[in-house]
Order: sequence, then structure tokens, then C-alpha cells
Amino acid sequence: MQRIDTFLMSLQAIRNNKLRSSLTLVGIILGVASIIAVMTGISVIQGTMEQEMSVLGTQTFQVQKWPAGFSTDEERRKAMRRPAVTLEDAQAIRDHVDTVDIVGAEIWDFGFKAEYRGEATNDNLAIVGGTPEYPQNNTHFVGEGRNISQMDVHAGRKVVVIGQAIAQKLYPFVDPVGREVRLDGRDYEIIGVFDEKKSAFGSQYDNYVLMPVSTFLNTYGKVDRDGFERSVNITVHAKTPEVVADAIAETRAVLRRVRGVPRGEEDNFDYFNSEGMIRQFNDMTAGIKVGAFVIGIIALLVAGIGIMNIMLVSVTERTKEIGIRKSLGAKPPYILRQFLLEAILLCNLGGIIGVALGFGIGNMMVKLGMSPTFEAVVPMQWAIIGLLFCTAVGVIFGMLPAIKASRLNPIDALRYE
Repeated sequence: MQRIDTFLMSLQAIRNNKLRSSLTLVGIILGVASIIAVMTGISVIQGTMEQEMSVLGTQTFQVQKWPAGFSTDEERRKAMRRPAVTLEDAQAIRDHVDTVDIVGAEIWDFGFKAEYRGEATNDNLAIVGGTPEYPQNNTHFVGEGRNISQMDVHAGRKVVVIGQAIAQKLYPFVDPVGREVRLDGRDYEIIGVFDEKKSAFGSQYDNYVLMPVSTFLNTYGKVDRDGFERSVNITVHAKTPEVVADAIAETRAVLRRVRGVPRGEEDNFDYFNSEGMIRQFNDMTAGIKVGAFVIGIIALLVAGIGIMNIMLVSVTERTKEIGIRKSLGAKPPYILRQFLLEAILLCNLGGIIGVALGFGIGNMMVKLGMSPTFEAVVPMQWAIIGLLFCTAVGVIFGMLPAIKASRLNPIDALRYE
């Protein structure tokens, strides 16, 4: 018999036993769907996180007092004992690191409210005291008006650039540039509005105010509300992507020298770039992926045992049919191939349904559970991996029933009742 005939007969056998086939599919569908749903959810979050973490761009890295990214409580307690990063540290990088061309400094504080003519925002605004390099180093550019200038910093002018969310809330029908905004009880002139830069985790990119770093320090002082010296975040832009590693090494050397770090001791500051944070996030999710994969494989193995048992029942039920085919000349390899193909087709049919369900469930869980602004993702590589494992389950667990069917004695099979 031709292989196409074997394929068609296998499909016919599956179609003729709809209830049994459906029960067989349930385990496969659940196993594949569990893997695909988790991997899809992680892929959705991972893609968004990578986009969010790329805020610094490929040539920029940041130096700060606090540990970057996903730190432990112990790491943060250790960082509390470090001396603050200062504006003088930023100037040392400008003066002594040849591989960089743009060095910015910024100080953040949170929990403020902006007001204009009776309208007010929530008291969750961030204020950043920064230098003119802020927009370029953070890839958040001024869309209307202008950026803060070096003259604004030198003079300590009471001017601000506001985020798009603030502009839409307080100035929905007028141009905010040139108008005043009352921020934390003080009046400032708005000189610019940032372009919209939405985040899947909220609108923090659009919900802050930039003012000259000198104005910030004159207003809020060098000590924060908890009594700690305010620490500066320094953003450093390398001249080319190829020299980023050199720029980081040179910056570390300069800062260790100016901050008095003894030879052999670890840095008393931290640094990171987008690539490093993305790598750190991927390392964190690797364990979740492995766990989901193992759980899914266990589910598939359990489903495979179910398939084997149901296929053994099928062989028993179709013993007479097998005897007739053998008496008409069907060779044992053909019988084996037919039953094995039935198992593989069942597994892959369940796999296809499981993949489709997994894609839908994974995307829906993230959108409903976290944020509807997450972009849907279809990780095809996991679909392929899932279907390959379904094929493997079909081969492994369909082999025993297929061998049993191929070895039946035709005379005994014909007499079976």
C-alpha cells in the first residue's frame, strides 16, 4: 500500500472513533496549551520589558549609587552605605573619559502634584532635576517648545519641561508653552512639553517634570526627606556603539580614582545599560521557562500513557479487522505504520489545538492581569517545539500498540470475538 493510503486510513480510523479520539486529545491539548500559554505570556512581557528597558539606547549607560535592575534587599542595604554620586563625579567623566561625548546628570524625587487654574494632577508626579543632556541620553525628546539650556542651569531658572500626560490633564485646549504651572506649591514657567512616550506598565514616562538640576537643589536641598544626601544618576553616551565597553571601563577607572576606592575593593557605585538590564531580565525568566517546560512535558507524558492505553484498547477492538487485512496480504510493517501514524496524528491534532489555545490564553492572561497595552505575541518557535514533542509522544507511546497490532497472528485475529 502507498503511504498516502496509510495516512487516509489512519484519518478514517480516528474519524470513526470520535469519542475515543476526543478523550485521547484532552491530555495532549492540556499539556501543550500549558506550555504555550506560559511561554506566550513570558514572551509578551519580555518583549515589552525589552522595549521599556531600551530607554537608554545602545550607546548610553548610567552610573548611580543604587544597584541597577532587579536587586535584593541585601544589595540595597549594602548600597545605602555608599557615598552619594555627585555632580562633581559627572564633571570628572566629562573631563577625563575620551570615549564619551555626552554626559548628563539627573536627580529624581517622587510624590508631587501639579496645578493650573483649579485643575490638579494626582500627587504621584516625579520631579527630575537634570542637565540639558537629559532628552538625548534618555531618548525622550521635547516635542513642543524647547529643552532646558546650560544657561537655565547656571542661572537656576524656575523653568520646566512637562510630560505629555500633565499637558493633557492641565492644558487640554491651550498650548502650555509659556504658561505657568504650580508644582509642589511653587510657580514655574513651562518652556517645553515632552513627546508622548507611553509605558505598558503605566504612564510614568509622561508623568514627570524636568527642571534644571540647580533649580532642584536650590528648592529641595542636597538632603532628601529621609535625611540621606541626594545621589545623582549620571547618564553617559559613548561616541560610537563599538566603544561602549571601553567607555564603561574608562568611566569606572575615573570614578574609582575620584571617589577614592582602594585597589582590590569593589566599586562604591553601580552602572548599567539597556543591554545588561535586558540580559538580567532574561536570566530571571529562564527559570520560569524551564519550570513551565518541565510541567508541560510531564503533562504530555501522562497524556502519552493515556494514548498508549487507548490505542491498546483500539488494537483489541480492531483485532478482527487486522486479521482480515493480514489475510488479504497486509504486511506487519504496514499494520505497524498505520497504528503508529494514528497515534502521531492524534497527538499533533491535539498539539495544534493546544498551541492555538495556548497563544490565546497566554496573551489574554497578560492583557487582563497586567495591562491591555501589551502587544500580542505569537512565539512560533515554541509552537514548533510543542508540535515536535507531540510527534515524539506519538512515536514513543504509540509504538507498543502498533507493535502488538503488527504481530497478531492472522488466523487467531480472524477467530477473535
